[in-house]
Amino acid sequence: MTRKPIQNCGKCGLCLSVCPVYQVIKQEQASPRARLQLIKAFEKKDLSASPLLKDLVSQCLMCGACKVVCPSGINHYARFMDMREQLARSLPEPSAIRSLVYLLAKEYRLRMGAGLARIGRGLTPAALEKAYKIGTIPVHRFPEMNRRPLRSTLSRVSFARGNPRGRVIYFTGCATNYMFADTGQATVHILTQLGYEVVIPESQTCCGIPMMFHGARDRARENMAVNLAAIQKAMGEHGGHTRKNALDAAAENWDAVIVDCTTCGAALKDEYPALMNIPAGRGHAAALTRKIIPGMPDLIAQKTRDILSFLHDHINDLAAAMTSDISKHKVIYHAPCHSKNSFNSLAKVQALLKALPCFDYIPVPDEAACCGGGGTFFYEYPDISKKMMAKKLAGARTSGADFWLTDCPVCRINLHGNLSEKDNLTVVHPVTLISQGLGK
Repeated sequence: MTRKPIQNCGKCGLCLSVCPVYQVIKQEQASPRARLQLIKAFEKKDLSASPLLKDLVSQCLMCGACKVVCPSGINHYARFMDMREQLARSLPEPSAIRSLVYLLAKEYRLRMGAGLARIGRGLTPAALEKAYKIGTIPVHRFPEMNRRPLRSTLSRVSFARGNPRGRVIYFTGCATNYMFADTGQATVHILTQLGYEVVIPESQTCCGIPMMFHGARDRARENMAVNLAAIQKAMGEHGGHTRKNALDAAAENWDAVIVDCTTCGAALKDEYPALMNIPAGRGHAAALTRKIIPGMPDLIAQKTRDILSFLHDHINDLAAAMTSDISKHKVIYHAPCHSKNSFNSLAKVQALLKALPCFDYIPVPDEAACCGGGGTFFYEYPDISKKMMAKKLAGARTSGADFWLTDCPVCRINLHGNLSEKDNLTVVHPVTLISQGLGK
């Protein structure tokens, strides 16, 4: 798709009405249209790279809301991503962010880091955990790491129960693999109960979006190549095709590429095809890229579905399969930004929560408002993030709900982290309760 130039911006201000950061601080330089003008000045060499410019560009959640409402068709999201990459070349990220990017760039580093974090968490005195915060979140409110990475506990292929209905790829993402095993286990359980064979690609790693957010596009590209190769290999090994007829066979034999995190889904759907169109160059990423069958990134993008939208297509089957002695849970929902703006799934999720007998769904006025998590935004801009959370917390605490549902791991971390021990709210992915409702 051809990008609309920044010159198309009519400065109408519609983006201000949906920008979560602008809505909190009410400063023009924090608005999407102001960032576009800063980028325009930078490209014309009227502005040079500076810490202030980088801060203004980075003071953004990358939620994509401005892109959705722009009447001029400008892809703010892509332009901001490009600018972050350019600024990172001359203005390195803080050491904590560089360390995160370093870990995410290789799966073995991420696995080792998660293991060390689990050990370190066990050795840290409780008083110390409560005394320190990472951004807005007290250390003791961060989730513990899985005892074992999720993918090491699941079969590469989980066969359908009952009458086979189809076959799906499950891209677990790194947060589910290392922190939220309950989400992954529930996803596989539900899909197999619905009659789907679930294949988990080996060698998958971080989707790359967190790295792109911090200007490390080259490193992200290698991750993307690794993931595309892993999905392509899984489709070939379990879908019965050869390289020659791979695209046709994949289109015919696979129903979906399922994600439980819509940020990962946005990467597969929106970023992978565009990034893989860049000339391969040299190195490991280039070698992997050359193995990707032409057209495969676009096919994977077309097949990518977030789990809740996919389950919405099976509402009647799910409701019928729920056990007779099912527990009905009072729940509220937080809609992640990528769910709303990339997958447009809010109405489907609401319909799912209303229809399934395991939920007593309580709509809250600000369920679609950003929580301020935004990858590392809660760490880099805690004051803004805290203000964004305040209204959501007030609504959640007065709702009478027992569970706060969300389908983004960073949102889950942020929501849980900002609740206190006195709050009787458990934050989980909706699939956890759906899975429980289906029984064994």
